[in-house]
Amino acid sequence: MLENRLDVNNLSHAFIKANGEEIRIFQNLEFSVGPAEIVAIVGRSGAGKSTLFNLISGLLSPSAGNISLGRRDDGSPGSIAYMLQKDLLLPWRTILENAVLGIELQRPVTEADRSRARTRLARYGLESVANAYPQALSGGMKQRVALTRTLLANPTVVLLDEPFSALDYETRLMLENDVISLTRSEGTSVILVTHDIDEAIAMSHRIVVLGGRPAKITSEQHITLTVEGSNGERDAITARGAPEFPVYHKEIWSALRASDVAHAGV
Repeated sequence: MLENRLDVNNLSHAFIKANGEEIRIFQNLEFSVGPAEIVAIVGRSGAGKSTLFNLISGLLSPSAGNISLGRRDDGSPGSIAYMLQKDLLLPWRTILENAVLGIELQRPVTEADRSRARTRLARYGLESVANAYPQALSGGMKQRVALTRTLLANPTVVLLDEPFSALDYETRLMLENDVISLTRSEGTSVILVTHDIDEAIAMSHRIVVLGGRPAKITSEQHITLTVEGSNGERDAITARGAPEFPVYHKEIWSALRASDVAHAGV
């Protein structure tokens, strides 16, 4: 049996205010992410979702507990790629140079890497602007470059923090499908933070609801959807048409409302 791509064990974290007051964000948080699994994390604003990503990515150190990254199937170390809401493209680098930046931070970029980057940019209709600079692109085009940069780094775990929220609906569905396909073709695992319940249900195998302060997992829902065609494998569109979809939507919405009520009573 393959080991988990990521394990969050007994995680607790707190910030200390200037007056010495401790603000606890998480208390004894535990969950795991398996190979090729997409796990969505939903919760009210302020539930600590972005802080959790900062802990997983190593930008912050937890107050207690630990986060362990599993190895690749061949036994080599795993790696994490983190995609934010903002594209964070470097304005002085071309689109192609931005796309291969994640690789460049790990090792020298090869011509094969640039070829892979051009192929993925072409998929998003961006091949013609590969040598242009970010200021020439729309917001949606920039976010597609950012996703290309994230995936070209060949991570075992991808962290997506509301990455598609500013995109038009058609582009959003296309990128959701790319992430879904990535788990199947590469075995990459994904943790998705989103406020969009539809997106969470359509993309993920499991949804974790965070609530309370300090935050804890108030609900966990495994998602199984019945879809037609493509050997029963869902995509961003067929998932939304599955008969189970509205049932999951109601359950997740109820769990979010319950966590809000519980927080209000704290």
